[in-house]
Amino acid sequence: MFNKFKRWKDKSDSITEDEIVKGQIPNHIAIIMDGNGRWAKKRSLPRTAGHHEGMKVVKRITKVANRLGVKTLTVYAFSTENWKRPEDEVSYLLKLPQEFLGTFLPELIEENVQVRIMGNKDAIPAHTLNAVEKAVNDTKDNTGLILNFALNYGGRAEIIQAVNSIVGDYKAGSLKDEIDENKFSSYLMSNGLSDPDLLIRTSGEIRLSNFMLWQLAYTEFWFTDVLWPDFREQHLIEAIYAFQKRGRRFGGI
Repeated sequence: MFNKFKRWKDKSDSITEDEIVKGQIPNHIAIIMDGNGRWAKKRSLPRTAGHHEGMKVVKRITKVANRLGVKTLTVYAFSTENWKRPEDEVSYLLKLPQEFLGTFLPELIEENVQVRIMGNKDAIPAHTLNAVEKAVNDTKDNTGLILNFALNYGGRAEIIQAVNSIVGDYKAGSLKDEIDENKFSSYLMSNGLSDPDLLIRTSGEIRLSNFMLWQLAYTEFWFTDVLWPDFREQHLIEAIYAFQKRGRRFGGI
């Protein structure tokens, strides 16, 4: 269990894990893990060192979220825009899932975590895709937290892909129903998952960066200046605490 710690925004207050579990735990938390490169630069290290440290944080936060009763944790691992980065950095980023799952998979299985992936698989290197698909297959019967990797993912591309699939099914005659929000959502890569209740973005940036544009329509946002490699359990607790203090009316009163 966690000891008391100072709240991120109010240094005079403190909360514990026991306190937040008495409130509503978000079913689905999505995280934009930002700041790895800046973390490395501050330490005169290569950017890849920040990405490596960031993967360790994924491991820790997955365990905490699972213990708290979070049902789904979606992490933005690699975006469709990340291909614009230097070739050596892209290559390293796409090796990280293989390294992460190669060492962490036994613990994921022991923790009853189920691994999923959403994104365009076509451009993902075979070694990366094989590692992820092995983890997906090996954990498919697990019933605990769903660890969902957004890998080579972009929100706009996802919506366009969904529209094209709908048009294709309509032309083929397999789709005759009128399209509503539920039907449209079933064509998205997140099909089968609830929409995120809470979005966390680290590093002080305040934007969505093409992440889950449809699914985040009524999500609560929580931003922090903390760089992702410095993100700790207490920051997750603070984000959930802030979530529990908000009134979610979904357009109502």
